[in-house]
Amino acid sequence: MIGIIGIITIFVMVFGGYLAAGGKMGIILHALPFEMTMIGGAAIGAFLISNDLSAIKQTGRDMGRVFKGPKWAHSDYKDLLCLLFELIRLARQNPVAIEEHIEAPANSSIFTKYPKILKDKEAIALICDTLRSASMNYDDPHQVEEVLEKRMEANMHHALHSSHALQTVADGLPALGIVAAVLGIIKTMGSIDQPPEVLGKLIGGALVGTFLGGFPCLRFGRPICGQGEIGYGRGQPFLPIDT
Repeated sequence: MIGIIGIITIFVMVFGGYLAAGGKMGIILHALPFEMTMIGGAAIGAFLISNDLSAIKQTGRDMGRVFKGPKWAHSDYKDLLCLLFELIRLARQNPVAIEEHIEAPANSSIFTKYPKILKDKEAIALICDTLRSASMNYDDPHQVEEVLEKRMEANMHHALHSSHALQTVADGLPALGIVAAVLGIIKTMGSIDQPPEVLGKLIGGALVGTFLGGFPCLRFGRPICGQGEIGYGRGQPFLPIDT
């Protein structure tokens, strides 16, 4: 919801200021379909070339996360702490009894108390694998910590792939806007014998390409990729135990 309000604010402030200064939307609206076809089509094509099918699907899912808002609430983190406390207490009291819980979480009387966490397969796998490693390495806690850190780093790298992919495309949008503007200037030069009012509209339409290249990048691409890292921002980490 906040993201939608932010998008509306951007459009109102940018185009509202343009209209208040005496600008005319006619030139922008006339050139918009053609410039967007060139810039948007080139951006989509570059994204498809540089990513495989699984990365493209992941990006689509992660884009939905940005606009849906946080997946995990504060109460979920409290539930996570309670879950870990129960598991660790049981492991200390009876190391053998903990095995039935970490080997079959779906049938565990402890895990089933927290259904939202139980639905996150990666979170459950991380918890169970860590406890399993701890049970085999009580004499070397640092080894368990190292395994946990590597697992979390791998999860983060995987989750941020779509963010990096979109960031690369967003960084290239200004250059694509310049390309579209140059094509517009070429079109204008082909009509150099036209009167000034016609040339003015053609030049204005060409500059719309520069605007459409920089505007989505600076106002949408960078904020979305930067704040969310697609999936990690807005208080919604990939796993509730990442923080």
